[in-house]
Amino acid sequence: MTKVDYKTVVGLEIHVHLGTKTKMFCGCELAFGEEANSRVCPVCLGMPGVLPVMNKQAFEYAVMAALALNCEIAKFTKWDRKGYYYPDLPKNYQISQYDLPLAVNGYIEIPVESGRLKKIRIIRTHLEEDAGKNLHATGNFSQVDLNRAGTPLLEIVTEPDMNSAAEVRALAEELQRIVRYLGVSEADMQKGHMRFEPNVNLTITKDGKEYKTPIAEIKNLNSFRALERSIEYEISRQLERFLETSQVMEMGNKSTLGWDSVNEVTVLQREKEEAHDYRYFPEPDLVPVEPTEQWLNEIKSRLCELPIKKKMRYVNEYKLSDYDAGVLTAERATGEFFDQTVKAGGEPKRVCNLLTQVGLKLAKEKNCDVAGLGVKPDALAKLAGMVETGEISATASSTIFEEMVKTGKEPQAIAKELNLIQKSDTGELEGIVEQVLAENPGAVDDAKSDGKKSKKAMGFLMGQVIQKTKGQANPKVVSEILAKKLK
Repeated sequence: MTKVDYKTVVGLEIHVHLGTKTKMFCGCELAFGEEANSRVCPVCLGMPGVLPVMNKQAFEYAVMAALALNCEIAKFTKWDRKGYYYPDLPKNYQISQYDLPLAVNGYIEIPVESGRLKKIRIIRTHLEEDAGKNLHATGNFSQVDLNRAGTPLLEIVTEPDMNSAAEVRALAEELQRIVRYLGVSEADMQKGHMRFEPNVNLTITKDGKEYKTPIAEIKNLNSFRALERSIEYEISRQLERFLETSQVMEMGNKSTLGWDSVNEVTVLQREKEEAHDYRYFPEPDLVPVEPTEQWLNEIKSRLCELPIKKKMRYVNEYKLSDYDAGVLTAERATGEFFDQTVKAGGEPKRVCNLLTQVGLKLAKEKNCDVAGLGVKPDALAKLAGMVETGEISATASSTIFEEMVKTGKEPQAIAKELNLIQKSDTGELEGIVEQVLAENPGAVDDAKSDGKKSKKAMGFLMGQVIQKTKGQANPKVVSEILAKKLK
């Protein structure tokens, strides 16, 4: 049987809605879920004689994202008209950037197996305006809503450096975290703030020869699940087709596919257009943009520590697990609150446990971030310290954290009110331990033995002491006393 090996090759185009208050080239408000065609004006409707004006904040947001993606920012960039006819494009062209994009030659690092980072190169990032939205839910006709037409859209194009659906998903998720950290986009998939278009093909080795399957672009994917599933399907489809027909890149044009999420298959839409099909030419109504060093430096000053760097710092500096570090860095507000609490003196692992096991649950219930719970970082640091010194138990700390959110009181006051301070007085606890040992001679004999019964007996005796102190005995102190008494 002929041996066939293959390698998946994927490049990705990502469209990100920038979180400005108004559209890219006019003053119309950007608002999700409003009445159709209620956020439009002569400019975004493409009326004759109107003139576009660039949204400065959109340009700055785009530069921030490009800087975070390690791109080179262009000293001179211009606008172009990308011409095509479609019902949701009222001008019959889209204002975009073609040969002189805003930024080029960047990269993004993504986590892969074994905790490694893989560098994915970025070809370019550029600004453009979004189209409207075609609606097909009513009767045997279509409708168009132009509220979205003119929304500032950042397009990011990667090199084909990804080799699995999982890597593509990892990049998409990391990019979502980055734009949210920067505050340049909500990146809400359900609102269409991020859309993905993977370009997929295979490099196949058969009988010692290498073949490349035709590239397929899957359009307008708006969820991580759809992104991953569509690539996985396309890999199997292209491999099967090659084995049946031996079709290679030289024999077929690049195709554009849609994703049928119900049947989980890709569907041919059309053969891919080339750049000349769009009839690009410079936009005559907009001046080029030449950012000064002063302007770029001011934009750079708004950058923050990015999620993957923060996560690595938590693992290396605080010895947190990869999972815990990932939870803490999923949202910028959580990571910043954690950092503030540690800076206030909180032991990192204790603070991590309080936030991941209690704080995030409470925040979800209240529909806010952890900072919005009203607990100050220094107060949470005190709570973590009380656990660390054995003043309270880890279980009690959860109860106290919840009370801090409800009442705003200090952790020490709550612990006293709820009688949650652990007994650590050695003299008092020694008396109780001696009483328990006297009442349980069989368990004492088992604890002194070297067999399997020893550990179980020690646990039983510990439980008896905790029970007699109504849960207030410091387990660490009790354990030390028991060990001494049972020598």
